[in-house]
Order: sequence, then C-alpha cells, then structure tokens
Amino acid sequence: MTAQDTRRISLYVHVPFCETKCPYCDFNTYARIESLMPSYIKALVAEIRLWGQLLSKPTVHTVFLGGGTPSYLPAEDIETVMSAVQDAFELESGAEVTMEANPGDFDAGKLKQYLAAGVNRLSIGVQSFDDDLLQKLGRRHSAQGAIDAYRMAIDAGFENVSIDLMYGLPYQSPEQWESTLDALSNLNPPHVSMYCLTLEGGTPMERWVKSGQMPEPDPDLAADMYLAAQERMKAQGYRHYEISNWAGVGMESRHNLTYWRNQPYIGVGPGAHSYLPGYRFFNLKSPRDYIDIMQATVDHSSEAGTKEIIQKMPVVETIEDIDKDLEMAETMMMGLRLDTGIEVRDFNERFGGPPSAYYGETLDELASLGLLMSEDGCLRLTHRGRMMGNQVFSRFF
Repeated sequence: MTAQDTRRISLYVHVPFCETKCPYCDFNTYARIESLMPSYIKALVAEIRLWGQLLSKPTVHTVFLGGGTPSYLPAEDIETVMSAVQDAFELESGAEVTMEANPGDFDAGKLKQYLAAGVNRLSIGVQSFDDDLLQKLGRRHSAQGAIDAYRMAIDAGFENVSIDLMYGLPYQSPEQWESTLDALSNLNPPHVSMYCLTLEGGTPMERWVKSGQMPEPDPDLAADMYLAAQERMKAQGYRHYEISNWAGVGMESRHNLTYWRNQPYIGVGPGAHSYLPGYRFFNLKSPRDYIDIMQATVDHSSEAGTKEIIQKMPVVETIEDIDKDLEMAETMMMGLRLDTGIEVRDFNERFGGPPSAYYGETLDELASLGLLMSEDGCLRLTHRGRMMGNQVFSRFF
C-alpha cells in the first residue's frame, strides 16, 4: 500500500493550549504554557508540511482545528497554520474548515481574520446556558456571553456555526436543562452537539464525585434529558443525524462524518490520532517534546509503503495494525451511530461481503430485541437501539 491510496483525507489540527482547564476534561491540553505558543506554531507547521511531502500532497476535504482552545491563540497563528495547510495539501474547493472556539476569546476583528484565513465553520463550546452550572463546570463565560458570542459570529459572516452543550451534569436539574434548550431554540443554530457527561479517570471532577464533594450524576435523569432534547430538536425541524448531533438541512459536520464512516484522516500536534488504511497511530503527548523533535526534523521522500511512511514521522509514538476483522467491527460501531446507518452495498464493496456474512447471528439477535432494523438497503438502529447504543456496539467486538 502506497501514499497514492490516501488521495483524499481529512485533517485534524490539535491546539493544546487553554487559559484554564475544565475539571471534567481529560484531553491532551494544558494551562499556563503560553510561552510555548510561538515555537509550537513553528513545530506544527513543520509537521503539516512533512505530512504533505510524505503523502505526496493529497487532497484534504475537511479540516478541524480542535483542542484545547484554538481561539485562545492569536488570530495571526491561525492564519499561519491555515497557510501551511493550503501549501502542503490540495485543499478541496468548498472544503469544510472548522475551528473550535470559546465565548469571550474572539471579537469581530478576530472573526474576520478567521474567515480570511479560510475558516468557514465555528464550533462554540457553550456547554450550558445556566450561569450556576457554568461556574461549576469551570467555564470562563456567562450564559449571556455565549449568546452574544454566537450572534457576533453570525454577524461577522459565519453561516455555519455549531453549539456544544452538556447534560447529565452533577447538580443539573430538569428545569435547568429545559431553560438551556429554550435559549438554544431562540438562537436556532445550524448545528448542535449535545454530550452526556462522562466522568473520565484522573480528572478533578471524577475525584470530587468519588470523595463525595460533588454528587454523582444520575443516569436516569440524563436519559430523560436526552429524550427531552430529542423531542425539542425534532419539533424545530433538526435532523438527528448522529446519536449526539443535530443539524439543519445540509449542515451536518462533514469532518466528523469522516470519523463515523471510518475513513482516512491525519491528526497533527501532540497526542493527535490518525487513521490510514490498515493503521491507526498516535503522536507523543508532551508539547515540549513535540516542539524539540519537530525543530530537528528534516524532509523525507514519500516513496514507501504506508507503514514506512508513518514511521518517517518522528513524533508518531504508537502504531497499531488494523486487520480486516477490527476494521469491520469499527465500521459497524461508528456507522450505526448515524441515522443513515450502514449501507449494505458500501460495506460489501469495502469488505467483500455484506454485514450478514460476518455478523449474521448478531444482527438477527439485535433485530429480535428491537434494537436494529433493515430497510432500503441499510442497517439502522431503532429509537430504542439509539438509547442502548453502547450495548449494541459491544456485540461487534
């Protein structure tokens, strides 16, 4: 397998900087390392350019700047990164270019710079429209600040803006969630992501819950909140295209669809994950080590197989071989998160047989339990199946 097998990919750009780190977050992000920003941007540009060389300048159809807090960077750094992306890759005409942003990090001037740099989609981390909950979550903005930030982005010319919310939080009441949904309805954004809180190991919030400083989230209450969100979003005409995501017509996250369809992508920056056919790999996590290594990196030829190409990237720390069985299982798990589900014809073309040839008994059992249905040449989760997604997905591993 050669670099020519990766002609069209997605690109994830990791920004590890945060002004403050939220107590529920276990991402590879850091506060109080702002002094590294200038050298980090140089290292990031070096990795982007090197991937362009190693993969023979493939076409990139989506870019996602995440973190961390990309909006915490100076706007000029976003311009520098996007210029490197456009030089190193063939950026597809009309490519979706998303940047995560926190309310309060940007003003009208920065928004204009983002647009000029090629960013055409913002994902704003709101999490809640309740000031008390925002404080408990360690967020720096207020509910009104989030509303103002969204409106500022629209006024600046962003036509594609997503809002992120969280439910199933300690202390969160059904009334608070309904109030947040009311505020969301008033804004009517093109795209919404709503995620149930997961207490990740090693985070401050997990320690607080374990020690009794904070009440444990109630899973039954979280399920009620999810159902309330489903009803509200359906009434407003949103398409519930993925278990945790809703979109207006044509406003689905094309970048995240790459992940859910188990398609190739490259991640750059410390701790970033990547997937190329047959391999999943991860960069080392330390921003300082990442900077030091990329500063000493030289150019490489792209004449090699996929694994050899990956091994030429000096910040890649771990490479996992993905065999056919695992690739099929992951494709089933991720694809069933979508309302379109698994298209049998596409699965057959990719793996040399329909899902029933590999998972016949499992599919029959899930159908008999009312969790899975087959229609129009696709396998899809039922409404009940979506509520029990993790139990369904585990059957394929």
